[in-house]
Amino acid sequence: MATNLIVDIPRTTRAPREARAALERLPAIDPSVLPDAKLLVSELITNSVKYGGDGPVRLVIRCETSGRLRVEVVDRGAGFVPTRRDRPKTEVGGWGLHLVETLSDDWGVYEGSTHVWFEMDARRTAAGAHS
Repeated sequence: MATNLIVDIPRTTRAPREARAALERLPAIDPSVLPDAKLLVSELITNSVKYGGDGPVRLVIRCETSGRLRVEVVDRGAGFVPTRRDRPKTEVGGWGLHLVETLSDDWGVYEGSTHVWFEMDARRTAAGAHS
């Protein structure tokens, strides 16, 4: 059995905090993935607020009883093509998708959209894959 949550978050500076709170409201999320999931959702929501279109940002969360977590962030932006970070490590900003790629088990963008998703597996995290 899966637990699903869909939240439309107003496009304000409080949006990342509201997204993290939505994750915390789901007791089905394995505590071993929660810190990384909160970081990744904060990064994606921040990008949506900064660069997306008008209207709310939609957060879709799916928790499987197996420990698998899928998070989707959807806004009404014009779309983008993800690129690798090529700036010096000391330069501020531009870490969001790099973190998503590093900390998630899988992630992607629906082509031509600003619909980004990532998945994490609590069993993999518990085994030390992200250590």
